[in-house]
Amino acid sequence: MCCVLVANLSAAQNYVLNPSFEDHINCPERLGNLDADVAHWSTPTEGSTDYFNACSEKMGTPSNFKGKQPSDFGRGYAGLYLYAPNNYREYLQVPLTKTLEKGKKYQCSFYISLAERSHIAVRQFGILFSKNKIQVSTKRELSKRILFSRSDYKYNFLDLGYSNFYADTENWILVSTQFVANGYENYLTIGNFKNNKRTRLNKSRRGAKDGAYYYVDMFSVVAVEDPSFNAAEKEDTDAIAEIYDLEETYVFKNLLFDFDTFRLHQAGKDEMLRLFNYIAKDESLHIYIDGHTDGIGPDLYNHSLSLKRAKEVANYLETLGLSNERIICRGFGGENPIATNETEEGRQQNRRVTFMITKNIN
Repeated sequence: MCCVLVANLSAAQNYVLNPSFEDHINCPERLGNLDADVAHWSTPTEGSTDYFNACSEKMGTPSNFKGKQPSDFGRGYAGLYLYAPNNYREYLQVPLTKTLEKGKKYQCSFYISLAERSHIAVRQFGILFSKNKIQVSTKRELSKRILFSRSDYKYNFLDLGYSNFYADTENWILVSTQFVANGYENYLTIGNFKNNKRTRLNKSRRGAKDGAYYYVDMFSVVAVEDPSFNAAEKEDTDAIAEIYDLEETYVFKNLLFDFDTFRLHQAGKDEMLRLFNYIAKDESLHIYIDGHTDGIGPDLYNHSLSLKRAKEVANYLETLGLSNERIICRGFGGENPIATNETEEGRQQNRRVTFMITKNIN
């Protein structure tokens, strides 16, 4: 379901209100109180979706009742069950800043992480765009049968099946898909709209029954077409993509990381789009993605951090549509510096990701 992105999405307007849950009415003090605590967001059913914020001791970040997850996009995020016994479900709903235009292509994306104390993970869930706000008196799955029994609603359903998001309990994983609007989309709702029998699962512990609980953050709905990305710029992008040689190591020039982080910046995403456009044309091509750090910190930690940087790039290429079977990630820590570690400028150059395109996988 994840499709090709276009350049300069960062400049496009995000139609999601309060996208990273930073604008809160109350500091959260109890479970299931998202409706009262967070501005603009609500729960469309009686499921008790949760809100976490660093301001709270009871419902804080990074540590809370479901595990530990840093709030990389501010101080707050939401948490919900995508699967639980007896078909119990939780959902998130938010109004858009404007009605989406009929026939226009949009991209919906957000970050997700499986809670550490979940021993069940789901392999797919859904996004629902609706004309009107949804409010249904149920704690079970918000099925299509229930939704379409209400004549005053119009819906645009998107199914998400993604190779990496479902079982990662450590990192925030980007989930992204594109769709064409029907022209009535005013609200966004996410959750699992299928019952337990129809939900594809992954269990990390035999006989696990506790449910699949996920943290979510940083939502975005943007128009794909950007007027600033004109035909001349597209030609330039294609021309740049054609210079890649097999078995040659390249550095992502715009993919430099802040100290002790592996989060991508938009300039790096634009560069990865050009790479994707090149490699996607030939299915025989594979790519090695190698992460590197500066020389500060323990070697073991730096190796782990460098691998996270490589995987973050790989995840983004997968959201563009590249199969994970064509990507090999490696982490080298600070073993291969290309500049001095004595200055901040040099250390930033060492915090990099390189890639090599090949037809030979060792």
